[in-house]
Amino acid sequence: MYTASFAFFEAIWEAGITHCFVNLGSDHPSIIEAMVKGQRENKDKFPRIITCPNEMVAMSMADGYARLTGKPQCVIVHVDVGTQGLGAAVHNASTGRAPVLVFAGLSPFTLEGEMRGSRSEYIHWIQNVPDQTQIVGQYCRYAGEIKTGKNIKQMVNRALQFATSDPQGPVYLVGAREVMEEEINPYSLEQSVWDPVELGGLTPKASKEIAEALLGAENPLLITGYAGRNQKIPAALVELANTVKGLRVLDTGGSDMCFPASHPGWLGLRFGVDPAITDSDVVVILDCDVPWIPTHNKPKDGIKVFHIDVDPLKQLMPLFYVPAQHRYRADPLVAVEQITSEAKSQTSKLDAAAVAKKWDALQASYKERLADIASKTAPAEDGTFGTGHLCKTLRSLCPQDTIWAIEAVTNTAFVHDNLQPEIPGSWINCGGGGLGWSGGGALGIKLATDAANGGKGKFVVQIVGDGTFLFSVPGSVYWISKRYKIPVLTIVLNNKGWNAPRKSMLLVHPHGLGSTATNEEINISFDPVPDYSGIAKAAAGGDLFAAKVDNADDLERTIKEAIKAVESGQSAVLDCKVTLGC
Repeated sequence: MYTASFAFFEAIWEAGITHCFVNLGSDHPSIIEAMVKGQRENKDKFPRIITCPNEMVAMSMADGYARLTGKPQCVIVHVDVGTQGLGAAVHNASTGRAPVLVFAGLSPFTLEGEMRGSRSEYIHWIQNVPDQTQIVGQYCRYAGEIKTGKNIKQMVNRALQFATSDPQGPVYLVGAREVMEEEINPYSLEQSVWDPVELGGLTPKASKEIAEALLGAENPLLITGYAGRNQKIPAALVELANTVKGLRVLDTGGSDMCFPASHPGWLGLRFGVDPAITDSDVVVILDCDVPWIPTHNKPKDGIKVFHIDVDPLKQLMPLFYVPAQHRYRADPLVAVEQITSEAKSQTSKLDAAAVAKKWDALQASYKERLADIASKTAPAEDGTFGTGHLCKTLRSLCPQDTIWAIEAVTNTAFVHDNLQPEIPGSWINCGGGGLGWSGGGALGIKLATDAANGGKGKFVVQIVGDGTFLFSVPGSVYWISKRYKIPVLTIVLNNKGWNAPRKSMLLVHPHGLGSTATNEEINISFDPVPDYSGIAKAAAGGDLFAAKVDNADDLERTIKEAIKAVESGQSAVLDCKVTLGC
């Protein structure tokens, strides 16, 4: 029997989707039948099914997989309630530009047995809502309903075109039981006609103007956020920075590794606040959502600002604008290569002594920056340590090509400063505000790197705040890790509470009542402190390396033990007590 459901799985496989992260329900009888048929009859040409006891984790796994590889993956959830269970993960995939196809069933539209799939359970009335697509539609690049099996492959590929065209993001399809049960004639599509929209570059006039502005500036600055998703970008930016002596690169998105820390133009990761923003005299914004926060800092009036982005208008943001004299919708890699080529053609006209002076000043400021970072990493005399010391130690002990899945919230800058990522694709941050991404995200990243390397991929480390760890649904995460043999190392930054709300409050009410209140008074305290590693170990049925560290003397030894456990195939969770502000 060839049903619409089986055609759905054929369609996603033919489109390049290799994994389905599923949480099944009463809307999926034909989906389940198709899964069994595909796994028995076409195992080598059928997506791998990963059972996820929580929808947030399922979506985050697909998200992590897609961010590392650029290949969309599929999530299958249960009608309206499963769609709501996706929650913040849809926001993360949208703002983080991760291509994910979400499919959910609909309550049956017949109730007297008129069609196969007609209503047969009490819950079919309760879960019948007016417009299910509205639940997540505003976060998706496309949302639609499959109304017949006869064009189901076209509907799937149309959705995937939206998901994979820049700005990439999630898409959402729904289909009622009767439709998914429909028997149809087998058919296939010509996949080559369903490619994503391809962006072009800059006009010759634009690339020349930008190159001239950068070369003529005393303090040129490039601000980026997502450009490193294309793993060719970091090398292209290095070539640009080597051509435009004195160019500094600031990451204000933190979603991807965009520029290597070993280059003297590296300013690291700062969420829209850095002295370079006000010091610069020419700014290029490259594929970035929040280049600066005007209430804290902004470029000087009158300087040249160029904005290059796949989505310069930020069409999903009701409020967004930057004072750029020039805006371009363009492929970031093509644009950078064009600007670099134009700059190279102009370098012979520059004053060699002035260029050398800018290069020397850049190297001097870079050495000062590294020294400042290092000065904050020393443990205290009583053995307590901060996030900086922890991450510096991790960098020295973990494999050089480790992939870091980061959700450190208020500690993110300390993490980035001390991990100092170098390799394209080695740093992946949430990119959104939906806490809990990194649990499933790290598993998806590990699954992707294993699939790309014959089952033995790169080492993956999740670094997560204590509150965010709880948001990640660890009971589901570490059960999946155990069942599907996806070993990762998790570092929990334990500072006994949510510190982000305090920071937000102080930015608005620096001298208000809350400024002198305890964490208990403002309801952000985690006291008594949960046993984070114990929670994970219980979820894994006891098969997990769990440890706590609160003294620097024990840190290196414990990390080495955890690394050994992960390399042997067992996940590890280290609960690390860190001091604030370093």
